[in-house]
Amino acid sequence: MKLLSLRNRAVLRGAVVAATAALVLSAFGGVASAEDATGSSVTSVDKDGRTWHLQVHSAAMDKDITVQVQRPVDESKPAPNLYLLSGLDAGEGTASWQQQTDALTFLSDKQVNVVLPIGGRGSYYADWRQEDPKLGVNKWQTFLTQELPPLLDDTLGSTGLNSLAGLSTSGTAVLQMAEARPGLFKAVAAYSGCAQIADPLGRQFVKLSVETWSGGNTVNMYGPDNDPAWAENDPVINAEKLRGTALYISSGSGIPQPEDVRYYTEGNGPQGVVNLGLGVVIEGATNYCSHNLMNKLDSIGIPATYQFPPVGTHYWPYWQEALHDSWPLLATGMGI
Repeated sequence: MKLLSLRNRAVLRGAVVAATAALVLSAFGGVASAEDATGSSVTSVDKDGRTWHLQVHSAAMDKDITVQVQRPVDESKPAPNLYLLSGLDAGEGTASWQQQTDALTFLSDKQVNVVLPIGGRGSYYADWRQEDPKLGVNKWQTFLTQELPPLLDDTLGSTGLNSLAGLSTSGTAVLQMAEARPGLFKAVAAYSGCAQIADPLGRQFVKLSVETWSGGNTVNMYGPDNDPAWAENDPVINAEKLRGTALYISSGSGIPQPEDVRYYTEGNGPQGVVNLGLGVVIEGATNYCSHNLMNKLDSIGIPATYQFPPVGTHYWPYWQEALHDSWPLLATGMGI
């Protein structure tokens, strides 16, 4: 047997040292995963029981992103990942799955990592073409479909199977992500999202969310109205890319129930009436969009599960119910 050269022996020693360091870090709860191919990395893990708070450096956005993870009921076994995206507020305030629903309690007895990214308010979780003076650098699609998944697989020891769910503005984003990376998410649920963004109605919905309610500029997102990027990122136009993904699409009709009226108006004075009106109009619009998506999918022979109740406005109790209802489909996508 030939003796190793001095150079090869040095390389071998370096590999052994690196592997040993990784094992030691892992044993003491440190971050053992190195940078991935994108240059992104998990920079810290703070464990609070089954809740892990990860700091993940995004190379695309050059900043650290907080990602909350609820670990599976049996942490000794590998589990898949269910990504839950919040709406316009992107989990930065109180309008989140954690604070507005029973999602974490509902999923607490299930063998799944519940992944909750925090950040990206008003961004639609999209890849923006340039920095926005108000909303900053947004490369959320890259972060959520390229940078984060392999890091989570390493850090959590997951099975590599993923499902994805989102509501309102992220009900659009989850479909865009499924089309951008076919096969990454085996099942996708979109609750009260407007899948069409390139036509005047859909584009106006995006502008209301990004510009009127968040202070950003959609020109920095997809360009002027006639820019091809709007069509390139339109889930309805690109629906063929959803073939092979298990889909759940839901939206209320916009017709309020007594509980809706109480939710919006109690203690809110005249602003409550305005908010109720917005909840009615927004849900009616997303219902129209969702039916257009259904028609497109039907026309090209792509199956999906639809839930279109005859009532319901744009608020959290409906999305909580939709998560419960879509769980079997999301679970199947993750091999549960």
